[in-house]
Amino acid sequence: MSELAVRARWAVTAVFLCNGMTIASLQIRVPSLKIGHAMTEAQLGLVLAAFGVAAMVAMQLIGSLATRLGSAPVIRLATVLLPLTLLGVGLAGTVTELVAAVVLLGGVHGMLDVAMNSHAVAVERERGRPIMNGCHAAWAIGALSGSVLGGGLTQAGVSVATHYFWLAGVLVALAVVIGLHLLPASVDRSPRPERGRRTRGALRAGWSRRVLLFGAMGATVLTCEGAVFNWAGVFLHDHLGAALGVASFGYIAFTTCETAGRLVGDRLRQRFGVPALIRTGGIIAVAGLAVVVLSPDPWVAVAGFAVMGIGMSTPLPLIFSTVGHIGASGAGAAVFVARFTTLTYSGTLIGPVFIGWLAQGFGLTLTLGLLIPLLLAVAWSAKATAVADRPLAELSHQ
Repeated sequence: MSELAVRARWAVTAVFLCNGMTIASLQIRVPSLKIGHAMTEAQLGLVLAAFGVAAMVAMQLIGSLATRLGSAPVIRLATVLLPLTLLGVGLAGTVTELVAAVVLLGGVHGMLDVAMNSHAVAVERERGRPIMNGCHAAWAIGALSGSVLGGGLTQAGVSVATHYFWLAGVLVALAVVIGLHLLPASVDRSPRPERGRRTRGALRAGWSRRVLLFGAMGATVLTCEGAVFNWAGVFLHDHLGAALGVASFGYIAFTTCETAGRLVGDRLRQRFGVPALIRTGGIIAVAGLAVVVLSPDPWVAVAGFAVMGIGMSTPLPLIFSTVGHIGASGAGAAVFVARFTTLTYSGTLIGPVFIGWLAQGFGLTLTLGLLIPLLLAVAWSAKATAVADRPLAELSHQ
């Protein structure tokens, strides 16, 4: 294993951490932005939707470009631009300026999301060892750090613009240092296709039945995660009678256990393989969710959310890695990751609406219970990810 690959492993992990901190810093300040711009709930909803749409559009556009240039140059550019666009959100003086800044932020985030996951795949192939779970754990740690920092600064009365100014300064400096330790662009750069086949190939690349299956699996995982993030507190408070302080522990328990699971996920992958880990994770998540739905007591439900977090910790990073390795042997990891990411993150846009609509008609308890067969479907589909183990096994013996 080369020293460059070891440095790149920690560099790309740091990219995930910084990205998580940036996005959490936006989310934790949403109430401040709403008040500062005197927005209605409907206006705020449109602003947040603009972020998601811009990110998904950018994911599609960046896939082919990152394949031609390599993921490292895209990361170097995006890691500098991301905190600067966040600063633009803080400096926006009108709602129109805020929307423009949020669209830019979403677009750069979409670029970086594809590039950093693609680079993690490249590092896995260079090292012959998995790192994707650790990278996603770093994202969660960064998000937690950004939330705690943002909450503290909000409590202290620090303005959004000041918060984002100092954060941008630190993150830009880190981005420059991180960029020096990434793998060279040649590692995952693919030659340009012939001119006559360029457009058709770019449009069709990555849209295979297998990627569509993985995209559906990823969207299901994120929909279930979103259900916990958005509805755990409501379920504990409104349906089990928990105090507001206790109700917050459902989300905390889930996130803590999910992050802990990802920290050991790469070692578990080496020992048991991708399909077994996804299958087991799905079954554990189902068990945890069943405890939540059937629980008569808030603290038992909190324990159920913790178990669910353990089960949900590894499937998404493992599917990301699987898609990237398939792409690396074909049109390029970035192209496949872009297609997969777009499909997967549709779960974050559609899921909350879907769950809210069902909860309105059938109740939140039954709606959460309906997620159980979806998780079972992810566990049943795990056998399709067996392809991810082969490249690492082959590379580790070189």
